[in-house]
Parts: sequence; C-alpha cells; structure tokens
Amino acid sequence: MAAHYQILGSTSAAISASVETGIRTGVLAAGDALPPVRSLATTLAVSPATVARAYQELRQRGLVVTAGRHGTRVRPRPPVAPRRAARHPAPAPGTRDLSLGQPDPRLLPPLGPHLAALATGIGPPVGYATTGVHPALAEAARSRLAADGVPADELTVTGGALDGIERLLASHLRPGDAVAVEDPGWANLLDLVAALGLRPVGVPVDDEGPTVTGVRDALTLGARALVVTSRAQNPTGAAVSAGRAEALRALLAGRADLLLIEDDHAAELSRLPLHPLAGATATWAFVRSVSKPYGPDLRLAVLAGDEVTVSRVAGRARVGAGWVSTVLQRLVLSLWRDPATTTLIHRAADAYERRRSGLLAALADRGVVAHGRSGINVWLPVPDETITVTALRDAGWSVAPGGLSRLGAPPAVRITVSSLDDADLTPLADAVAAAVRPADPIGFTA
Repeated sequence: MAAHYQILGSTSAAISASVETGIRTGVLAAGDALPPVRSLATTLAVSPATVARAYQELRQRGLVVTAGRHGTRVRPRPPVAPRRAARHPAPAPGTRDLSLGQPDPRLLPPLGPHLAALATGIGPPVGYATTGVHPALAEAARSRLAADGVPADELTVTGGALDGIERLLASHLRPGDAVAVEDPGWANLLDLVAALGLRPVGVPVDDEGPTVTGVRDALTLGARALVVTSRAQNPTGAAVSAGRAEALRALLAGRADLLLIEDDHAAELSRLPLHPLAGATATWAFVRSVSKPYGPDLRLAVLAGDEVTVSRVAGRARVGAGWVSTVLQRLVLSLWRDPATTTLIHRAADAYERRRSGLLAALADRGVVAHGRSGINVWLPVPDETITVTALRDAGWSVAPGGLSRLGAPPAVRITVSSLDDADLTPLADAVAAAVRPADPIGFTA
C-alpha cells in the first residue's frame, strides 16, 4: 500500500469509502496491498469484523481482490474512474504499442460519406414513443445471423457487446452467483463479473475453444451462466470448431438452469466459419457487435436469444438508457448495405489473417510456441510475464501482460498484430525469441 495514504473510518461503510477514495484519487494504485485485517483494525481501533466487512464490500463491488498469501489488493482495473489518469497507460517512449487489442485504424471503413448521406435523408426527428430497434436494421441483422446458423426471431440491440453481456447477467443472476468464463479470457469481462458481485469460475481454453471437461467442471461447481467466445477469442485467438461445438451442445442440452451467452465480436473479420451453440439451452443469447470490423466508436451490438431473455434485456434498457440511438442504427445499416464497405472489411480480414499467421510462422521458425487461430491477437506462453514484457520493451515493443486475462491459467503475454506491417514480423519475432529464451513448449490451458 502507498505509505502516505492512511485509511480512515470507524464503520465498515466509512472504511470502504476511504479505500475507494484512495483508488479514485490514484493514491492507491492497481496491485497495491491493503493492510491485513487485524493490523488495520488495531490502527483504527475497531473490531476485525468491521474491517472484514469493509473488505468484503470492496470485493463484492470489484474494487479489490483477495490474492491468497499476498493478501487483499486493489484490482488491476477497479470499476472506479480515477480522477487524473489516462484510460490506458501510455506505452514506453520509443516503443511500438502492441498491447491494446484494437483494430488497425488504417483498415476501418470511412464514416464520413455515410454520415453525410444520413444528414440529408434521416427524416423527421424521432420521439420517445417511436424509438427502439429500427425495423430495417432488425431485418438486416436477422438475415446476417441466419446466414451463420443463428436463430434470430427474437432480437434487440445494445450499446456494444459488453453492454449486452452486462444486461444479460444482471437480468438473470444475483450477486454471489457463479459465472463460467474462459481462462484465459477477455479482461473486460472478468472486470465486469467482479463489478457485478458475481463469482467467476475459470474454464480452460485451447485452440478450439472452451474445453468440454472445463465446462463440465464449471457446471458441477454450480455455474449459472456460461460465456463463450465464438471466434477470435481474446486473448488466445481460439475459435470454436465444429467438433467442439457438437460436444458442447451435447453437454449443455436440456440445461434449464443455465444462461448461455455467445460473443461473436469478430464477426465479418474472422476467416473461420461460425459454429454456434445458440439454442443448445433453453435460456441463451448470441451477441454480435460492430466495433471490431467497423470501428470501436460504433457502440452497437445485435443480441438474439430466446423470447424471455431478449424481453428481459429490452425491458431493462427501456427503464434505463431507453434505446440505442436511431441515428447510430441507421449509420450501421448504411455500412452493412454498402458494397464498398463490405470490400474494405474483407480486405481488413485478409490483412489481419496475414499478419497473425505471419508472426506465428516466424515465431515457429525460431522455436517459439504461440497461439492465435483467429482474430487480431497472439497469445505467447512464457515462464515469467514481467521479465518478458520488460525485455520486449527494452527491444522497442510494448505488449500486454497476461495477468489481466488469467484466473488460473499459466503466465503469458498478449501481442496485438493488427498494426503490424510485413517488415515488422522478422524483428518482432527475433525480439520475442530473445525475450523468452524458449525451452520446452508451454501450453495455455490450466
């Protein structure tokens, strides 16, 4: 813990508020340790039970995590906005930033022409009573999903994939419920699960998606929801294969007590076919956002599912944010309908495929085992994340430590390939090989 920050309070609420203030002001940083329960209780002249309740509240809100022998620490990304901190830490000066997991801005379709067209043909302003899912967008979305084998009779839209997943979890589960999540998995989802007060149960992942044994074990441990990434899994690049999908559907068939959520964020950017699990359980949802192919600022996802699940998500939105902007829905529809944009998306998919497979091949030539069956990331198992990240930084490359994405999986780092050019592959592979000093191959399942 920062030596110059003193936690104050005589009640559990006051103590937890004091810790939150330290996090918000940046005095308590990610990973900082809080004092042991009995030590802080003595300092504040309160009972250990009071401090324990404060820590429990902080854990339930996702602000801190219990790290075994390392005690209680501030989460890497607690759900509190720091007062004076950048949203993403800046890469080391002079390095290429391969850490953010974002698409290449050079490959995103231009929005200007579509916005200009909307400005001249958008029609009269809409009112509160005439908003919701734009009928033409819904029709187009159903057609696109049906082409991939996803039933979409019931459909709504949300403010992006994570917004849809949050609404799904909040409408079906309660704090303390267990959620089966991929391990390693999407760091944002792990943070969301913590912020909702839910209990994550890690499911090991291999190149073909969540393992059948891992899902079965999670169900045995009482998981009430399962979140699966269909393709371009973040961070490993896994994609659910036909055989894995068949085995998981058989395992999940008839589970009336389980919410199944599929995340297909890559969508048109993936060169692998979709093998959906949609409909394997009575309660299910399939979420597909437009952010990766069309632009991160387009906060829209289509969400298909069973009637009750979609109704809950749409109803919760109606009493909260209300609806996703009709202007945004029209913009997305314009992009979908534009043949030139479709061509650009296909070119982007080809570019990401070339960059990812090129880096994997260059690493393999140097005896380095890495993973990335699809998507824009390569997952590199390593003996020590800190040593590898530091060595690559010194060589001019910023990569993401895998700790943000792991529950029980072995150490690794994530390399985002989206901004790489062909000329980058050889020097990057050389730097990685020097950084990891490969010995025996290391897997990425727990």
